[in-house]
Parts: sequence; structure tokens; C-alpha cells
Amino acid sequence: MPKKSMELLTETMFYVLMAFCKGAMCGIDVAEFIEKRTKGRILIGPATLYTILGKFEKEKYIVEVQVEGRKRTYEITEKGRLAYTEEVARLKQCVEDAKAAAFERGDLDEWK
Repeated sequence: MPKKSMELLTETMFYVLMAFCKGAMCGIDVAEFIEKRTKGRILIGPATLYTILGKFEKEKYIVEVQVEGRKRTYEITEKGRLAYTEEVARLKQCVEDAKAAAFERGDLDEWK
């Protein structure tokens, strides 16, 4: 059975929610947070970011809290926080499964 579109977060979506866990932010703040947190590994462009923000707002993961001209500030909702927490748990389980598989095949070097 296929997953619903918001059931699993993409890496970029995950980092956007992570940013909002820090507090209310505008899009530029989110992009800067992600770049800094990932040490430049993930650079999110405006089209991608605002598409994600639109999806998150529609799904009620975030809510707009302030508008100053074109600058819109959002904050995470309880639903968004729950989605983030569930994704963290899923990712932890993925890592644990990978670690167990490595131990089963005797490839312990990758976990040192």
C-alpha cells in the first residue's frame, strides 16, 4: 500500500520542521538554519522552501503568526511537532536496523 504524501518526510521537509522546533521563523530564517545545521550539505532554494511551507500550512503542521509586507513568519503546531517526533523515531529505527544488519554480517568497522 503506498504511503500518503505527508506520512514520510523528505530530508528537506524534516529539516524545515526541525527549524520550526527552535521557534517562529520566516522562510529566510529557515533556509539559514538548514544551511548552518547541515554545514552547507543542504541548500534549500526559495521554490522548494515555499512549496514545503505551503504543504505544511495546508496540513496544519505550521501556522502563520505574523506578516510584515512580503515577510511571513510561521510557527510549528502540535500536529507538526508530532510529525517531527514520529520522523525522528522512524529515522532512529532505520539506524538501529542498519547497525544490527552490519553486526550480523560482521562489518563492525562502519560503526566505530
